[in-house]
Amino acid sequence: MKANKQLILVDGSSYLYRAFHAMPSLSNSQGQPTGAVYGVVNMLRRLLKDFQPEYMAMVFDAKGKTFRDDLYAEYKANRPPMPDELREQIAPLHAIVEAMGLPMLIVDGVEADDVIGTLARQATEMGMDCLVSTGDKDMAQLVNQHVTLMNTMDNSTLNPQGVVDKFGIPPERIVDYLTLMGDSVDNIPGVPKVGPKTAVKWLTQYGTLDDIIARAGEITGKVGENLRDALEQLPLSHQLATIKCDVPLDAGPTELKVQAADTERLTQLFAEMEFKTWLSELLPDKPGQSADNHSSQVTTDEKGMSAVDVNYDIVLDESAFEAWLKKLQQAELFAFDTETTSLDYMQAKIVGVSFAVKAGEAAYVPVAHQITLEDADASAQLGRDFVLEKLRPLLEDASKAKVGQNLKYDMSVLANHGITLRGVAFDTMLESYVLDSTATRHDMDSLALKYLNRNTIHFEDVAGKGAKQITFDQVSISVAGPYAAEDADVTLQLHQTLWPQLEKEPRLVELFRDIELPLLTVLSHIERNGVLIDANMLAKQSEELAQRMLEIQNESYEVAGEEFNLASPKQIQKILFEKQGLPVRKKTPKGAPSTAEEVLVELAHDFPLPKLILEYRGMSKLKSTYTDKLPQRIDPGTKRVHTSYHQAVASTGRLSSSEPNLQNIPVRSAEGRRIRQAFIAPAGFSVLAADYSQIELRIMAHLSGDESLLKAFAAGEDIHRATAAEVFAVPLKEVDNEQRRSAKAINFGLIYGMSAFGLARQLDITRGDAQKYVDLYFERYPGVKKFMDDTREQAHEQGYVETVLGRRLYLPDINHRNGQRRQYAERTAINAPMQGTAADIIKRAMIVVDSWIESAGLDIKLIMQVHDELVFEIRDEHIEAAKIEINRLMTGAAELKVPLVVDIGIGSNWDEAH
Repeated sequence: MKANKQLILVDGSSYLYRAFHAMPSLSNSQGQPTGAVYGVVNMLRRLLKDFQPEYMAMVFDAKGKTFRDDLYAEYKANRPPMPDELREQIAPLHAIVEAMGLPMLIVDGVEADDVIGTLARQATEMGMDCLVSTGDKDMAQLVNQHVTLMNTMDNSTLNPQGVVDKFGIPPERIVDYLTLMGDSVDNIPGVPKVGPKTAVKWLTQYGTLDDIIARAGEITGKVGENLRDALEQLPLSHQLATIKCDVPLDAGPTELKVQAADTERLTQLFAEMEFKTWLSELLPDKPGQSADNHSSQVTTDEKGMSAVDVNYDIVLDESAFEAWLKKLQQAELFAFDTETTSLDYMQAKIVGVSFAVKAGEAAYVPVAHQITLEDADASAQLGRDFVLEKLRPLLEDASKAKVGQNLKYDMSVLANHGITLRGVAFDTMLESYVLDSTATRHDMDSLALKYLNRNTIHFEDVAGKGAKQITFDQVSISVAGPYAAEDADVTLQLHQTLWPQLEKEPRLVELFRDIELPLLTVLSHIERNGVLIDANMLAKQSEELAQRMLEIQNESYEVAGEEFNLASPKQIQKILFEKQGLPVRKKTPKGAPSTAEEVLVELAHDFPLPKLILEYRGMSKLKSTYTDKLPQRIDPGTKRVHTSYHQAVASTGRLSSSEPNLQNIPVRSAEGRRIRQAFIAPAGFSVLAADYSQIELRIMAHLSGDESLLKAFAAGEDIHRATAAEVFAVPLKEVDNEQRRSAKAINFGLIYGMSAFGLARQLDITRGDAQKYVDLYFERYPGVKKFMDDTREQAHEQGYVETVLGRRLYLPDINHRNGQRRQYAERTAINAPMQGTAADIIKRAMIVVDSWIESAGLDIKLIMQVHDELVFEIRDEHIEAAKIEINRLMTGAAELKVPLVVDIGIGSNWDEAH
C-alpha cells in the first residue's frame, strides 16, 4: 500500500523503549547490547516495506531538561533512570537510522511528542496526510481528518472515529481526559480516584474541562471533593499534558525526504552489530553461471569495499580435469570439498568435488548428477570412478597439504569410496573455533559473513527448502557449479584470513596442530566404528516404559481429582496452580506460573503431583529419545549405530554428539542404566569403559595449588571424605555418609559457581548453614579461594580465561553492566579452565590411544567418547593387555601436580563396564 504525499512520523523514543522491553537481551560477540537496536530497525524495515514513504522522519527525545521541567520541577520525577544497557544502544541506533537515509530530528528543550505534534499540524495545514507511528496514548490528541495514529506493536490505526471508539471521547477532548486522570508515569497530578470511566462520564455530561471546573460544586461525593481540592493545579496539569504544536523547526514536512541508504555505512554498522541476515542482503549478489562454464562474482574485502573478480570452472572433460590436476599437484596447499547425496556420512555418495588453489579461482567437477532439461551436456560429466581414481594419489598423499571446512565429513565420505584422506593440514571450522569459540557459529556461511564480509550461496538457494528440498545429485550442474566451487574458494580465503590471526598466538597454534587437527581423524574412526545395540532389548524397555507411564498417568489423575494431559504445560499449570493452589515459584516471560523442571523439582519436596509429573516426563524422554529412536538409527550396512561428534560447538572445548546424542543417556536413574545395557559387545568381545576419576577436582587442585587438596589427592584419599573431614572438623575415619554427601555437593558446586542459595536448595538446609559450609570450605582450602578470586580478576582484565594447555574461552559479558549477565560470566570464568582442561586431556588421550590401536595389531575399537569416559570394544583375549595400555596412555595424557586416575570396568555391555 503505497502512500501518496503522506508524511510518516515515527516516535523513536517510543520505539526504543518498546523494543528494549519486548526483545530478548541480545548482544554481539563483543558483549555490546543489540536487542533494542534490532527491534527498532526491524520495525522500521517493516514500515518502509509497507508504506514506501517519500516523506518521513524519525523523532527522538533530546538529552536534558524540557520546558515542562521548568513549568513543574516534579515532572517525570517518578521515572527510573534509563538502563545502561538501553543507553548504550542509542548512538548505534542513530547511526543506523541515518545510514538508512531517514531524516532524524532531535530538538533541545522539547520532547519528541512536541516535534511530532508540530509537524502533524503543519502537514494538516498543507492538506497533507500524516501517519504517526507510536505507542503513546497521549498522541491521540493529534488525530484529525489528516492525522492517523498507528500502534507500534500491532499496526492498528486510530482515526477520529477510532479515538471515540477506544476512549469514548473525540480527539479534541483527549487533553482534558488526561488532565483529569493525571499520569503517574510522567508524574502529572490529576484528580485523585478519577479514572477513565469517571473522566469520560464528566466530559460527556458537562462538555469540556473548563465546563467541569465551572460546575465542580454540582458534583457530589468524595470524588467531587477531590475535584474541588484539585482545581488549583488542573491548569498546570492541562499545560503539561498538552503536546506543543508550534516548535520552531529547521525543516517542514515536504523537506523530510527519504534518501537512498548509505549501503557502505550500513554494511559496516550491521557487521559491527552482527545482524547477519540484514548484512547478507547488502552484500553483492551471489554468482551466476554463464554458458561457457565459467562464473564470476564481485566479492568484498574486510570492509565490504573493494571489488575482486572470481573465476569458477565447471569441469566436464578430461583435458580440463587434467589441467586442474596439474594445478593441484603443483600447489603448496589446495582447498578441497565434496558434494554428496546425503548428510549421513555413512550413506553419502559423492556427486562432485571442488578445489581452489588461489583466492578467486576454483573448479567443480560433477561426477554423478542426474541429467536435467537445464543440463543438456550433463551426460558429458566425467565418471565418478574415473575422477576418484585420478584423485586418489593426491588425496592419499600425506605430503600434499589440504585445507577444508569440516573435513571429518569429507574424510568419511571418501572412505565410503575406499579412499583414505591424508595430508589434512588445516580445517577452517577448527581454525575459527580455536581462535575464538564464542565469536560466531563456525559453519562456512557464518564464517564467510564474519571474516570475509561475503554473502555465500546457501544450500537452500540451490536445493530448495523443507519438503520440496531435493538432493544435490538432482540439482542441475549449471546451478550446482558456482555453489560448489564457491565452497572451495571461500574455504581457502577463510584459511588465508584466519591462520595469520592464529599464528600470532603460539599456544593456540599448538592447540590446533597437536589436539584439534589430529582429533579430526580420530573422531572419524570412532564414528565409523559405531556401536552395537540390542534392538530387541530396547523394544522391550519401550513397552515397560509405556506401561509405567500409564500407571503414573492414572496415579496423577487420582491425586488431581480429574484427567489432564501430562505432556501439556498449560494443563499442568491449571491443575497445579489454579485447582490445587500450589505456590508459584517462578513465572514465564508472559507472566504465567512456570512448570519448568527446576520449579517442579522444588515443589516435589512437598507435594506428590509435581513428583509424579517429573517421573512421567523422565520416562517419556527416555522412551521417545532412546528406546524408540535408537533402533531406527541402526545402519543397514554395518548393523550398528553411528553418532556424529562435534568439535566446534561447546565453547569450553568439550565434544558433543548428535544423531543420536549418546552423551546424555542418564546414568543416575535405573531406567537410564538399563538403556546402557542395550549397548552390547558382539560374541567373543567385551566392552571396556575407562573413566577419568574426579578429573575436574584434580584440575582444580593443580590450578589452585592448594596444599590440602594436593595432599589429599597425592595420598589417594577419597576427596569428598577428605573435604568433609576438613569442613566438619572430624577425623577422616569418622566422616559419615551425610557429611560426605554435603562435601561432594560443595566440591562440585563450587566448581560450577554454585552460590550458598543453590547449595542450600541442593542439600535441603538453610541458606545460613549453606553459607557456613562455604566459608568453612574456603577457610580449609585457601588456595581454592585465591584461585577463584584471581581468575575472576584476570577475566575482567583480559576478557578471557585459559586452560592448562592454552585454550582460550572469551567472556563477552564479563564486564557487562547487567549484573546477572556479569555474574554468569564470572561463574563461567571459574568453571571453564577446569572443564576445558578436562576436555583437552581426554582429547589428548583419544589421539594417543587411537595411534596405539592403529599400530598394536590387536582387535580393539574405540567406539564412544562420553565426557570423561572412553568406551572400547575389545576381543576377549586382548582385554588384559589393552586394560594395562589404555590405563597407561590415559593417565599419561597430561602432567598435573596430582596423579590422573582412570577407573576401568569390563562387561558384556556398557552398563556392566561402567
